[in-house]
Amino acid sequence: MAQFYYRALGRDGKSLDGTIEADALEMAQRQLRAQGLTLLKLEAGSGAVVSKRQGKPPGRQDILSMTSELAVLLRAGLPLDRALKVLIDMASVPAMQALLQDLLKAVKGGKPLSTGLAPHADLFGNFYINMVRSGEASGQLGSVLDRLVAYLESAKANRDSVVSALIYPAILLVVAVLSIVVMLGFVVPQFETLFDDMGDALPPLTRMVIAGADIVQRWGVLLLVLIIGAGIGIRRWARTEAGTRAIHQRMLTLPIMGNIVFEFEVAKFARTVGTLLSNGVSLLQAISIAIDTVDNCTVKQALQVLPPAVKAGKRMSIALDETKLFTPMVIQMTRVGEESGSLDTMMLELARVFDDHVQSGVKRSLTLLEPVLILFMGFVIAIIIISILMGILSVNDLAM
Repeated sequence: MAQFYYRALGRDGKSLDGTIEADALEMAQRQLRAQGLTLLKLEAGSGAVVSKRQGKPPGRQDILSMTSELAVLLRAGLPLDRALKVLIDMASVPAMQALLQDLLKAVKGGKPLSTGLAPHADLFGNFYINMVRSGEASGQLGSVLDRLVAYLESAKANRDSVVSALIYPAILLVVAVLSIVVMLGFVVPQFETLFDDMGDALPPLTRMVIAGADIVQRWGVLLLVLIIGAGIGIRRWARTEAGTRAIHQRMLTLPIMGNIVFEFEVAKFARTVGTLLSNGVSLLQAISIAIDTVDNCTVKQALQVLPPAVKAGKRMSIALDETKLFTPMVIQMTRVGEESGSLDTMMLELARVFDDHVQSGVKRSLTLLEPVLILFMGFVIAIIIISILMGILSVNDLAM
């Protein structure tokens, strides 16, 4: 039987943490609900280790957990202030407790939750705050929070899939570089004394590898310092406005990754617009908020034409077409949404399609990258070994 960690509310409204053994997740849910508990979280594992991140601000996972638990509490019929008190009691991160206390203070003062979130806009973002505001206006805060949870989980899944897919190629790249450095810095120098008297009699390939080994051995530390310095310089330049624009523009023109980056940014924009529109936010406000979620400067600049165009009564599809940046698929799906009166649905569908494209594109690219790195490492090491063997054979030829 597997062990599951749960966080729940008892019949008296108090929060409970514990573990339960069951054959499957669904069985654990049934057992806990049979005990009259309202589940807030249920996951595999003991959950024994609780993070105490003193001094660190809440992260994305903290915000996702808070939103999910708040949605469950509101669905269970608790008033907002009581739900926030329960979350404060359950919070394990000091910074999260302080944040929730600020929200509770605002709510007790008669302010809506969205107003309490406003001072923390750098943490939650305009999209989150406006979603909460739309839920308050419609009287469906619980269901809006459920949509927010789905949105945040989808965004997290996309980020995690990309990061996890990059781990193995990154390890391969580090191993390849270290292998080449070890070969040139430690293995090749062991044969230099054997080749000292050969001079020009050595094969050109052997002389070239020995010269590379000398550079690594004599100037390796300086080269490392120069590489680190160049990396720091490029990083600082990349943080400037000109550097950011140049890099973002270049990313969109890359053979394979350019299309992936473009679709990833457009998917974020479309998902935000669709989610906000489906919750009653006006088109102009939804577009303005969605533009802020786009990270690529080139795509963001192209999208900046939309607010004035919509104000002037122009269709989004026409304004997007005039930028000459967006693909026919983006323009046609936007046009269909405008003509059918279901722009929110079409934007969400566009985001789903592009998310699928991004995930498959990343997988294809990494599938290609892994053998390329392996072949590169093998090729360089093979050249080094062949050059040494050629040098040894040359020594034997001279000895004869």
